[in-house]
Amino acid sequence: MRIENAEVIVTSPDRNFVTLRLTTSDGHVGIGDATLNGREMAVAAYLSEHVVPLLINRDAHRIEDTWQFLYRSAYWRRGPVTMAAIAAVDMALWDIKGKAAGMPVYQLLGGASRNGIRAYGHASGRDLPELFDSIRKHQDLGYQAIRVQTAVPGLKSVYGVAAQAQSSGKRYDYEPAQRAALPAEEDWDTRAYLKHLPTVFEAVRSEFGEDLPLLHDGHHRMTPIQAAKLGKALEPYDLFWLEDCTPAENQEALRLVRQHTTTPLAIGEVFNTVWDYQTLITEQLIDYVRSAVTHTGGISPMKKILDFAAQYQIKSGIHGPTDISPVGMAAALHLDLSIHNFGIQEYMQHGDATNLVFEQSFTFVDGYLHPGDKPGLGVELNVDEAGKYPYQTAYLPYNRLHDGTVHDW
Repeated sequence: MRIENAEVIVTSPDRNFVTLRLTTSDGHVGIGDATLNGREMAVAAYLSEHVVPLLINRDAHRIEDTWQFLYRSAYWRRGPVTMAAIAAVDMALWDIKGKAAGMPVYQLLGGASRNGIRAYGHASGRDLPELFDSIRKHQDLGYQAIRVQTAVPGLKSVYGVAAQAQSSGKRYDYEPAQRAALPAEEDWDTRAYLKHLPTVFEAVRSEFGEDLPLLHDGHHRMTPIQAAKLGKALEPYDLFWLEDCTPAENQEALRLVRQHTTTPLAIGEVFNTVWDYQTLITEQLIDYVRSAVTHTGGISPMKKILDFAAQYQIKSGIHGPTDISPVGMAAALHLDLSIHNFGIQEYMQHGDATNLVFEQSFTFVDGYLHPGDKPGLGVELNVDEAGKYPYQTAYLPYNRLHDGTVHDW
């Protein structure tokens, strides 16, 4: 079963997506997600100019061999552009293999380990009443676990607060990348954030009780000692996790955080390979692996990372916002259903235009996702519909402190 054709399709229904579409000699079509938010065209070029020529006439059944070939033959390894490109190939080959076998991908990974996949949604507000309304809205949608993000007094805009004004007119937590020639500048004050956030969680617990699982994303903006301080301050509110509390490229920094707090830690949405996790996993410095299948080389390496983590009682928390296309989300769901050490799945619902471009079989019912039982990944690309939405330049925002210093966003 040889790869006969490979196409890179860039479309922008509600945001920019990059999709690889492979066709085999016997007519099977597989698709993979290669989206890298704000740098989409870099991955599209990497695929078109460097990867596609290497795929033609390769055996589509040889998924592991193709993965190792693309990773090792380039010599220059790792990095988000390379790994997103390889991920798209890996997903597309699993999609093809599932279709050839007449089975959903999760069956090829060992079958289901659970009946459904618990998901969490993103609630946010500029003040407590708005935040409470957002939490209730997500509960009405079926979510049984909620990420809580909030504005901070004195700051004009903060990551993840949906009601903040954007030039694009989109909800901020749907797609913070604004369609403009230059990235938007936002402001930040860690001291104000650390002072304000515990009061928000105190109010949320008072309003919604002790049983609702609550999560929070620090978005890499704290130093290790600041992260430790926040984790300790949030302990009375029993968070499901505190995410990306500090930039974890310095893996040893999490030792300091661990020394000071028992709040569970989730790390890794900007990671690309198992090497980013090596110290974090072996020293049990985190509780949840946050990588996206799309940005970590695909289903094949992500399963290996999660099997590695399972040895240390660390669970999955796969990245799943709307900068992952429905194809990447489906790939995550097949892994979620099959692995033993599943934790929770991030799930932001795509817009109507995106759902027309990517025809999906996965479902969300009563707070639980399921990838469905169609052969392959269960997502098909409507090429004609995709062609209605050409690429539009978009950038994520960036932060500056009050003195003008560029800070982590």
